[in-house]
Amino acid sequence: MKLPVHNAEGRQVRTLEVDDSVFGIQPNQAVLHQAFVAQRANQRWGTAQTKTRGEVQGSTRKIRAQKYTGRSRQGSNRAPHRVGGGVAFGPRLRDYSQALPKKMRRLAIRSALSGKLADGQLVVLDQFALEAPKTREIVRVLRNVGIQRSALIVTGRPDRTVLASARNLEKTKVLPAAYLNVVDMLNHNCLLMTEEAVRVAEQLWGRRAAALVAEKAPARRARAAKPAAAAVEPAPAPAKAAAKTPARRARAAKPAAAVEAAPAPAKAAVKAPRTAPARAVEAGPASAKAAAKAPARHARAAKAPAAAAEAAPAPAKTAVKAPRSAPARAAKAPSAAKAPAAKAPPAGTKAPAAKAPAAAAKAPAAKAPPAAKKAPAARTAMAKQQPQRPARARAAAQPERAPKPGPRRRTPPSGGGKG
Repeated sequence: MKLPVHNAEGRQVRTLEVDDSVFGIQPNQAVLHQAFVAQRANQRWGTAQTKTRGEVQGSTRKIRAQKYTGRSRQGSNRAPHRVGGGVAFGPRLRDYSQALPKKMRRLAIRSALSGKLADGQLVVLDQFALEAPKTREIVRVLRNVGIQRSALIVTGRPDRTVLASARNLEKTKVLPAAYLNVVDMLNHNCLLMTEEAVRVAEQLWGRRAAALVAEKAPARRARAAKPAAAAVEPAPAPAKAAAKTPARRARAAKPAAAVEAAPAPAKAAVKAPRTAPARAVEAGPASAKAAAKAPARHARAAKAPAAAAEAAPAPAKTAVKAPRSAPARAAKAPSAAKAPAAKAPPAGTKAPAAKAPAAAAKAPAAKAPPAAKKAPAARTAMAKQQPQRPARARAAAQPERAPKPGPRRRTPPSGGGKG
């Protein structure tokens, strides 16, 4: 498809071949509408909020009695129907944003561009030759190309000169080609694009852009596969290490031969332990006296443990025997026939008292069962004095209880009319 290219004077200078996938498709009205609604919804802040009757400041007291006043029933002063009360169904904080798939966004932009071209509302300009920001220059260019109503000016890259020249014009907006959107294209009647902006739009949303993406996909896959291949290649390194293993073993065996030859000097280097006098002589005359007394101290220290060991009594048996039962003690006790006769005490002395057996002394005394608690004497005396009466007599003797008074009835106020 070919588009005419105009200059700033409004004359056609040449034609431009454009991509049919961007400027020549059938517009999809449903996708256009959905993209327009989603973009407008995403522009909403969602910060509007009102107070309900529970958030409004005020009293909760009932305004007047429910009945017998002749007036309407009124509750809280914060009710929505009262002045200063809460709002019943007001706006609340919420998120209005809508998600739109990438393919649908791209299709909506292509549909808008194709619709503008089909309606004759797309004008291609060769370039804006502005040396300084001048609003009248933009107005002159728009009139020369036949734009009388609102216009959207699209440049290839951000141009501050064109932006400053057109920002004072009503219903005129300037955008770079990368920021083209459905809302701006549909809100403005005419679309003025430079030749550079057309090429940028084709690169972003055309068939060539899809082809470039398809061409770059294998390259990206190859770049992603290279690190994996590089990580796999160092695997044969253990084989080289295995080849070097015999050499390492040979180098490790050489120190072993050196260790076998080393013990001879080591034995010669071992010195006999020196005695105390020899150490004292080496240390100097100051410690000679202390070294001379050392053998005597060692001898006394060696005799002390030996003497203590000879004088120590035999260790007592610490094993505690389990108490034997009475039958066992009777079985082990010697019989009366075998027991030796007791020696008579000499004349003039008192016979020693017979000692009780240890088992009898150690036997714990049996605890008597706890005595039953005695009832108080006063209660028992009163129980004996009062004769028991039958149940019917007791019931008849009790006084009758008066019924409790019921709720007080409220009488309505009498009417004021004559009866």
